[in-house]
Amino acid sequence: MRLPIPDPRDVAILGLRGVALAEGLTSALPRALALLSAAENLVARAAVLVDEIDATRRAADVVVARTNETVDSANAVIIRTAGTVASVEPTLERTEGLLDTFVPTLEKIHPVIDRLAETTDPKEVDALVGLVDHLPQLVDRLETDILPMLANLRTVAPDIHDMLDVTRELNLMLSKLPGMGRIMKRVDEQQEIDGA
Repeated sequence: MRLPIPDPRDVAILGLRGVALAEGLTSALPRALALLSAAENLVARAAVLVDEIDATRRAADVVVARTNETVDSANAVIIRTAGTVASVEPTLERTEGLLDTFVPTLEKIHPVIDRLAETTDPKEVDALVGLVDHLPQLVDRLETDILPMLANLRTVAPDIHDMLDVTRELNLMLSKLPGMGRIMKRVDEQQEIDGA
């Protein structure tokens, strides 16, 4: 397909706009990728912290539930054994057996709770709460702003490449026209002035 030869000023303006557009897109892509990477890291760290806190909470809930069951059982045993002194000894043995079943669980949870208490600063807890509060907004912006922009960049890249090829061809064609050397020199000087 033959391209119509535009006015040299139009080509120069088109070339400048194409270069500026390519530079803008080229500089925006690393920032968008860095922002996406930082957001992914932040979400991953928050997910790990939430999972650890949730696991500790579940373990504590189990211990509390078992403790409540033990207390309920102990209360029932005390009420039943209040009338007879002879039945106190077997009841105490049963209660000790129940408590012995909880000792391994408590021993397993103890280092986790100690580590959590030693390594967690109140500011970190506040920061985690703030992060969890902002997660819906962060995910919404990621889905509505960043991911569509990245999808657009994939479709724009071939167009930019084609546009750069056409610009190179036009520059070659224009450089062969009489008097274009002076015009191109003026455009270069103007770009240097604009850049300064």
